Amino acid sequence: MKKDQNNDLAKYLFHEGTNYRAFDYMGSFLDGDECTFRVWAPGAKKVYVTGEFCNWEPFVYEADKVTDSGIYECRIKNIKQFDAYKYVFETQDGRTLYKSDPYARHFETRPNTSSKVYKFNNYEWGDQAWMKSRKVPKEGPMNIYELHLGTWKTRENGDFYSYREYADYLLAYLKEMKYTHVELLPLMEHPYDKSWGYQVTGYFAPTSRYGLPEDLMYLVDLLHQNNIGIILDWVPGHFPKDESGLFEFDGSCVYEYSDPLKMEHKEWGTRVFDYGKNEVISFLISNAVYWLDKFHIDGLRVDAVSSMLYLDYFRQGGEWRPNIYGGKENLEVLDFLKKLNKHVHDVFPGAMMIAEESTAWPKVSHPIEDGGLGFDFKWNMGWMNDSLKYLEADPFFRSGIHNNMTFSITYAFSENYILALSHDEVVHGKKSILEKAYVAYEDKFKSLRVFLAYMYAHPGKKLTFMGTDIAQVIEWNDERQLDWVLLDYPIHANHKKFVKDLNTIYAKHKQLWELDTNWDGFRWNTVDDYTNNVFTFTRYDAKGNEMLVICNFSSQKLKKYKIGVSSDKKYKILLNSDAKKYGGDGLVNRNIHSVKSEFNGFDYYIEVNIGSFGSLYLVEK
Repeated sequence: MKKDQNNDLAKYLFHEGTNYRAFDYMGSFLDGDECTFRVWAPGAKKVYVTGEFCNWEPFVYEADKVTDSGIYECRIKNIKQFDAYKYVFETQDGRTLYKSDPYARHFETRPNTSSKVYKFNNYEWGDQAWMKSRKVPKEGPMNIYELHLGTWKTRENGDFYSYREYADYLLAYLKEMKYTHVELLPLMEHPYDKSWGYQVTGYFAPTSRYGLPEDLMYLVDLLHQNNIGIILDWVPGHFPKDESGLFEFDGSCVYEYSDPLKMEHKEWGTRVFDYGKNEVISFLISNAVYWLDKFHIDGLRVDAVSSMLYLDYFRQGGEWRPNIYGGKENLEVLDFLKKLNKHVHDVFPGAMMIAEESTAWPKVSHPIEDGGLGFDFKWNMGWMNDSLKYLEADPFFRSGIHNNMTFSITYAFSENYILALSHDEVVHGKKSILEKAYVAYEDKFKSLRVFLAYMYAHPGKKLTFMGTDIAQVIEWNDERQLDWVLLDYPIHANHKKFVKDLNTIYAKHKQLWELDTNWDGFRWNTVDDYTNNVFTFTRYDAKGNEMLVICNFSSQKLKKYKIGVSSDKKYKILLNSDAKKYGGDGLVNRNIHSVKSEFNGFDYYIEVNIGSFGSLYLVEK
């Protein structure tokens, strides 16, 4: 009786849009050799389950309709773990459709598209200490290594490793390089490799390309036990039009909007979730909960939030439907995002919600009670666009776009930002970060070092995509692994050493992260030297300890360059990107100390030698 009551409640909440653990009721559930299948197909005429257990005969097992709003249920005997299956729908217009299970926990490996009956084994987690102590690091270090698992490293023949093998390789590399977090491009099941996981067909299934769900649990567990956090990219904004997936699921628009002015993202050729349907809200929030709960994921980076917020996103006049007030904001999405973020924060202490949002939408990372959307962090796309345009400019002409590197500070504390050099910036002809710099080849490595030094010292958490750490020459190739062979060349090995040292300094020194969202953590020292392409500023921690950051984006060595400082002190060099150990010229500085004399609005000044395309981090001696 209790089981029936629980099921009745699950059905009721699902249709109310508040069943945030719908995966405990919907999908396939193996009990001994009997399996219960449940699916929501409100527009279907009839529903069947077919699979290996009936030689794929489509109409052997008919499901019963158990709610007026379209949940169907079917119990079948003689089922075993890993049996492949699909739902068969007779549509209202007489078609027969074969569909994967939206709540399936495991799938056949592409190109096959069937769901698989899968019952979790009792995985024994060892990350209790991490889960108990983890916090959203707004006042802590967060240095994220973003990667696509299948092209980070492969076997010699190009085949993928398993989740467990990746776990061991990743752990060794992340510990060596001193990253605090890793962010994985979507691991949900997807049929097309070149979508990188952003066109999902199995929202509840870790892709079988790399193994079983428990294997992914092992990966997360191992990194947690070594104090490395895991962020997963998540795609609640759209889904592909694959025949086996959510697209016109039962012959009608079930998961997507039926309104032709709202249903499709023409830019991507995908369908938009209908955020006005309660059952879709149950599906999406349950999916977020699933990854945080079952796999102990520490944060979800929500993809393409801008495309969700705006009804006119990538649409011309007459191609979109205004909201009830005549505006372009999707009010249903606003409600969904607030419910999502509130629930995640209520149920999963220390879990992060991160928005990839590229517009000036206000208060994305502010609390809901203060009028915000409730995300913890927002990607700083403005900083990324402006700084990369500066990097790509000929140094001779950088004086004309000097404010590209200073403007971001005017809004740096309006949100909790992550500075992101993501995968999107190194594909489709955009070049690698190394190659973007409009300088001679021998200066490209210097240029990349000063750019990263500037980025790491700028307010905001950090994210860099794989390849930037080894100075990848060509842009990301999504058909093969990174060019690890580059590390056989000293110039690339030296760059990797620089990134490791930069990561180490970042993690250790609170000046670089403790006051990321506060004006108290930042002050310009040199903001307007556009003739020399120089920027200098001071970062502070909560106790007032200083770090002076000096960045020279010109090809000229600057001798006895004068910088205003606030007090009488001696400095030591914490980082010199021009050091010979990194492949630089090794320009020397000795006895850096302040001189009592007003300069540039400061009571003191220092003089330093700065290498071409060089950067210095200075702290009190």
